[in-house]
Amino acid sequence: MTDSSPLTTCGDQWIQLPQGRIFARRWCASESAQGSPIVLLHDSLGCVELWREFPRALSQATGRDVVAYDRLGFGRSDPRTGRPSLHFIQEEAHHVFPALCERLGIDRFVVLGHSVGGGMAVHCAAHLPERCEAVVTLAAQAFLEDRTTHGVREAGEQFSAPQQMERLARYHGDKAPWVLDAWTGCWLHPDFAQWSLLDVLPRVRCPILAIHGANDEYGSRRHPELIGEYAGAGARVEILPEVGHLPHREAPDAVLARVTELLRS
Repeated sequence: MTDSSPLTTCGDQWIQLPQGRIFARRWCASESAQGSPIVLLHDSLGCVELWREFPRALSQATGRDVVAYDRLGFGRSDPRTGRPSLHFIQEEAHHVFPALCERLGIDRFVVLGHSVGGGMAVHCAAHLPERCEAVVTLAAQAFLEDRTTHGVREAGEQFSAPQQMERLARYHGDKAPWVLDAWTGCWLHPDFAQWSLLDVLPRVRCPILAIHGANDEYGSRRHPELIGEYAGAGARVEILPEVGHLPHREAPDAVLARVTELLRS
């Protein structure tokens, strides 16, 4: 029998869910942390380790606990077989995220997602409106445009070089080929071309902060603009100059300042 009591320990944790075993890490601000924890959702090739120093800095800046986890098939979490369905963004928010929060003892939360994790964050807020206090998206896609598919296709071709796949394997081990195929296979599938967040955003009842790099190679500024236009409770849009697809790495101070301001307000 699996222990169903909530896990609140700081540090590394493995959580058994029906879908498989999930790896998570928690950074604790202090014994007197104020506010609900911030849950991070990684990008299409990401994992806990690839957040690097950002979660610790975010915890220190906001005074809140920060939690990140590897989605099934990524990082240290269990492998999965077969390519995800084309509804994988919604499915993560509806089936995995709530169960993970329950096991981690998280009731109310702030959710922050990078790239596709931003789309998942929007779905989490729409699915759990009474529990989500705020959403932060970093370089999130709101729909598919030519820049998005071109960037995915070009990046996928670069991974034909052995050294590139070796880099991916440092973080995902034997799951690296699956991780790459899950990304390119879903995003370039013809039936995924009509995907967007436009029908989900109006259902979000909490504030949204949409941060986007002016030089993002996977999406124009139209993505955060649409988030701002369609968000049910309003959204603040921040375009960071001379920043690409990794705002939290390229301009961490600017990101931390804006997230802290959102949560203090």
